[in-house]
Amino acid sequence: MVDDGHEQEQMLPIANVDQIMRQVLPPRAKISKQAKQTIQECATEFISFVTGEASDKCHKENRRTVNGDDICWALAALGLDDYAEAIVRYLHKYREAERKKANNQNKATTTPESKENNGQVPTLENKEAQKEDAESRQPS
Repeated sequence: MVDDGHEQEQMLPIANVDQIMRQVLPPRAKISKQAKQTIQECATEFISFVTGEASDKCHKENRRTVNGDDICWALAALGLDDYAEAIVRYLHKYREAERKKANNQNKATTTPESKENNGQVPTLENKEAQKEDAESRQPS
């Protein structure tokens, strides 16, 4: 981001960095402030580097939004194939979980009345159309 002609650095929150570091260290390990700040700077730079590559690709394709596939492509393009493969697997699992979640929500919100409407949520217009349909089927 640019602010008054100077680049403004956006860093990962130090609390998040601390939490991630503690996940891989023994429970009683101590982490110095300097160590946290160093990892914070490195992680931030890594994310900026990969995101910048993905953003350049999107710009060339006249797109404004960077998506997960773009990040995977950028990792591979930068020679970080092991990371790219891991992220591709994660992205696949994430999308599958989101699909299942959406399907479960759709099933939970589908009522017997909405099934009669071919899965449409009943609205005044739908009910009027059903009424007209029913009236047209009745013998005169």
